[in-house]
Amino acid sequence: MPSVCFYFQVHQPYRLKKYSYFHAGRDHEYVDDVRNRQILRKVAEKCYLPANKKMLELIRRFDGKFRVAYSISGTALEQMREYSPESLKSFQELAKTGCVEFLAETAYHTLASVCDVKEFKSQVELHGTMMQELFGQQPKVFRNTELIYDDSIGKMAAEMGYSAVLAEGADDVLGWRSPNFTYSVPGTSTKILLKNYRLSDDIAFRFSNRQWECYPLTADKFGTWVHRVSACGDTVNLFIDYETFGEHQWASTGIFDFLDHLPEQVLRKAEWSFKTPSETIAEYPARSELSFSRLTSWADKDRDISAWRGNRMQESALKQIYELAEAVHWTNDNEVIDLWRKLQTTDHFYYMCTKWFADGDVHAYFSPFESPYEAFINYMNVLRDFREHYLGVDGPQSRRSVKGETVAIAA
Repeated sequence: MPSVCFYFQVHQPYRLKKYSYFHAGRDHEYVDDVRNRQILRKVAEKCYLPANKKMLELIRRFDGKFRVAYSISGTALEQMREYSPESLKSFQELAKTGCVEFLAETAYHTLASVCDVKEFKSQVELHGTMMQELFGQQPKVFRNTELIYDDSIGKMAAEMGYSAVLAEGADDVLGWRSPNFTYSVPGTSTKILLKNYRLSDDIAFRFSNRQWECYPLTADKFGTWVHRVSACGDTVNLFIDYETFGEHQWASTGIFDFLDHLPEQVLRKAEWSFKTPSETIAEYPARSELSFSRLTSWADKDRDISAWRGNRMQESALKQIYELAEAVHWTNDNEVIDLWRKLQTTDHFYYMCTKWFADGDVHAYFSPFESPYEAFINYMNVLRDFREHYLGVDGPQSRRSVKGETVAIAA
């Protein structure tokens, strides 16, 4: 009895304002509130509100047989609270149906899993608290930022008590295996659900591409592709950025009509169903252990982490923000800690990416800066002021006294 497992990622960063060298020492507000409000409101109108309305309608129309999951970053939730409370309410309405699962992730959508294990666990715990408070669910399945994953991350998820973790179905990792089965993290009982990236990307990236040989993508055509898995898989895991609906693929492309008809096309085969990630791992036993010897993600053609750590600018910025961990926590100031964590969000480093060709076009689409170099300079100007103003750092190897003890901080 195969099934479709839909998971949607919802994320918005706190974008930084244009911050020159001459702002440092005078301006200690880094976040572009105007831009963040504008973008959140725009995405809410084009995606969150109409897509959530459609999801709720489908759940009711199919008497709960249509089921989905979301991973919503803490930074997105906080901006919804401030700029679009109706969006947050619409997600809460979905939670009440009992047909929607909310997953765990890092609260600030960060690279902490590969930069600072202690910080990573703190952010995951913080995110879990938000899920309980806002949606009445304690997450059982973990989805790391940008689906970044390897064996060490899987083992951390297992140690934190998660029953499953999501990952990219990277061909070089799978080898002869199929992403349409469940696997387990080596040496643990925690299962791995793998993204079927071909079918997921047909919706997320190729849906409106008139040059694509399979254009136009209709619900009945896609349903036929899904049903081909019947004899060679248990689950088709469709992991998609939620902004696919209405923002990346505009309503005029027919994406909402596609979504409207898709459940019917999947369910027309009696043996097929929709399941949440927790239901999927409960239904299907792991076929084997699956080892990820390298870091993978769902980004770009390489499906690695080079979108965020692929050049010296990114490495330098990441090194410097995480080196501040001890000094930041010594302040015992929640506002300083919160700001430091906002500066960890992956988007800041994504804007510094220098990968070109097809992938570069995607990076340029999302970046508010003219170039990766401008993004880097802007970020480092902010970081310089943050160190000096909030942590009292003003030299290459400064030391400051915090609560009677001396803490070394690399500038």
